[in-house]
Amino acid sequence: MSKWELPPKGGHMESPNGLYLQTMNMTQINERLKTNDLIFIPVGSTECHGAGQPLGEDTFLVTRMVEPVAMKMGCTIAQPIWYGSHPHNHLGMPGNIVVPEDVLLANMRAIITGLWNLGFRKQIFINGHGQEEVLPLAIQQWQKKYQLPAVLISLHTWTVIHDHMKDKAHGGPFDTPFAHADEAEASYSLALFPEFMDPKLFVDNKPSGFLPPGHTDKGGDVYHAPIKGHEHVGLAGIEVKDYPEGVIGSPTKASADKAMAGLNDLMDYMCRLIGDILTRFPAGVLPPVDQVTMRSKEEVEEYVKGPLNGGKSIYSLAYPP
Repeated sequence: MSKWELPPKGGHMESPNGLYLQTMNMTQINERLKTNDLIFIPVGSTECHGAGQPLGEDTFLVTRMVEPVAMKMGCTIAQPIWYGSHPHNHLGMPGNIVVPEDVLLANMRAIITGLWNLGFRKQIFINGHGQEEVLPLAIQQWQKKYQLPAVLISLHTWTVIHDHMKDKAHGGPFDTPFAHADEAEASYSLALFPEFMDPKLFVDNKPSGFLPPGHTDKGGDVYHAPIKGHEHVGLAGIEVKDYPEGVIGSPTKASADKAMAGLNDLMDYMCRLIGDILTRFPAGVLPPVDQVTMRSKEEVEEYVKGPLNGGKSIYSLAYPP
């Protein structure tokens, strides 16, 4: 039994309910900023997930996870980043639209900058795809360049609930280890957006590698193996050669019930994170300038005011981001 309504109601990206930034006008946005200046930016991918799962699965996972949380906590969501970076072993698989890392980093820095200039200076990038080594770099690069007070977080869903993503042999709910478009991922998708899933088309295969188990991690690095999935080349085959089905594992074993405990914990955690951030830094309050930047308070104040309130635009400090 879930404390959250699952599957959640979808369709918010085109609804005038004030949930997504791009559906709001400036009057609505300015009113929102008075009470809550935290925004989520979902980051996913367009990627093959086999015969019965949508190409946008990684993106829908994070949007459907965060929508009920944002509604409860009064936050805003930016429309998602649909195209992400990929490890080398994803290259060549039809359906995988692979964005180079430097392009994704530049896109993220531009988004951070524009949202900061708008007034959303507390930003959480919530990631549902295998690019967890890239996203944190974007926020580090941005802060090194701009040296302005902000709260920027890269949150990887599976890291938050890693124990819930494991197989039964490691204390989790699944019969098989977590990898890609498999029992675990398909279970979460069935719990969040069953309307896009077609289980009768699911096909299983057997994960493989060149070394015995215990050296490398796979999906989400939830097993804390010595070598993370993105920290090697040559220890496993590439998808288009070894996994032409577009899955790595057993999606036929998927069930929405297996995802309920993990989803409840994840969504509860996001509420706690938002609550703690806004308790420490309420709307309009930023981390102390003298502790988080080498710029002077006087210099920073000009950018905090913004170009429409007697201050300066962040773009006058540096461009491109």
